[in-house]
Amino acid sequence: MVAKIIIGKHIGGILGYNEHKVQKGSAEFLWAENFASDAQDLSLKQKLRQFEAYIELNRRTKTNAVHISLNFDNMDQLNNELLKKISQQYMEAIGFADQPYLLYRHFDAAHPHVHMVTTNIQSTGERIDLHNIGKHKSERARKQLESDYGLVKAEGKKNQEDQIIKPVNVKKAVYGSDETKQAISNIVRAVVRNWKFTSLPELNAILIQYNVIADPGKEDSTMFRKNGLVYRMLDSKGHKIGVPIKASSIYGKPTLKFLEKRYKLNEELRRPVKQQLRQVLGSAIQLARTQEDFQKHLSRNGVEVIFRKNNEGRVYGVTFLDHDFRTVFNGSALGKSYSANALMEAFSKVKDLQPTDKGSFQSGSLVPDGHQIAPKVPDPIYNSEIISALLKPEYPEAPNMNFGPRRKRRKKRNHLS
Repeated sequence: MVAKIIIGKHIGGILGYNEHKVQKGSAEFLWAENFASDAQDLSLKQKLRQFEAYIELNRRTKTNAVHISLNFDNMDQLNNELLKKISQQYMEAIGFADQPYLLYRHFDAAHPHVHMVTTNIQSTGERIDLHNIGKHKSERARKQLESDYGLVKAEGKKNQEDQIIKPVNVKKAVYGSDETKQAISNIVRAVVRNWKFTSLPELNAILIQYNVIADPGKEDSTMFRKNGLVYRMLDSKGHKIGVPIKASSIYGKPTLKFLEKRYKLNEELRRPVKQQLRQVLGSAIQLARTQEDFQKHLSRNGVEVIFRKNNEGRVYGVTFLDHDFRTVFNGSALGKSYSANALMEAFSKVKDLQPTDKGSFQSGSLVPDGHQIAPKVPDPIYNSEIISALLKPEYPEAPNMNFGPRRKRRKKRNHLS
């Protein structure tokens, strides 16, 4: 069993995501805990109002939405009643037994899994501390549930292979054949169904990882003028090859008109992940010395970064792919601090601060034995340039430091009586 907790600021986006799945038939509403009325009879707005009533009790806490998923192995035999029981025991173990929450069973993946929507604001107005809740509470609860119900253990088990989207094998593909069309169709359907993107370039940032691209044609082409779209294979160098597959011929018809509807929906669905991704990026920016170092830090957290370069090799854009939560963001969509220009500037400043053997900071300094000196970043309290580059106001962990002029103390005068 694997438990995932996403925290955010928009309970409506999380609730809408699950309700939309129910409307599509890819999820089922199972249970409402601590609701004033039977949630089966409540509309989306009525469910949302119940959560908002709790959130209104503590307006100071901005991070007040919690989205939890419990994921099980295919070997686990789980009916709805057992899923409800496991979920209730899990919520009690992490301190949410008295919170209002909604339980949904999803059918959009090959493995059994449920989602829970709740808030960390209590009926008293106090908030439940979410700091390290996964490490301190969720992990213990997961292990206990595996033991209590004989569930397949998460330790040592590889990621579910049936969830992995495999790239088109270009070498084996027979361009234009039914097999090639099927391979492209499988990837497009899986990506469109599972990933949250808000533009064609963002969709292509994902598809390119699987040797496929969505092609609307050149701006002066008939296909482009008529809002047409085809999907094509890419070779190892990123060149388009083979016969294009019309979007309308793929099951589900992922045409431009269809995708534009998905953009609006995905904009809301990815909101809960946005702040968490910013925190991951903020930590990586503070730790990274170079662009490559930054990519490694993010990779450890399931985030892939793609730097877009022009013909001269200059980085002009950046895209982030969160593989854990299957969301994609352009840097600019996360804020100026995460744009390509801001990142390149931050890396440049850190690079320029590399110490030499004389104690000054220069890039590329070497010690006598030829090894690179580890970059030393000065204490941020004494370097406003590094603060402005690495700890922008958008980062919630940035210290609130006020270095305004100090008041002069008045000297006490000794009055002779």
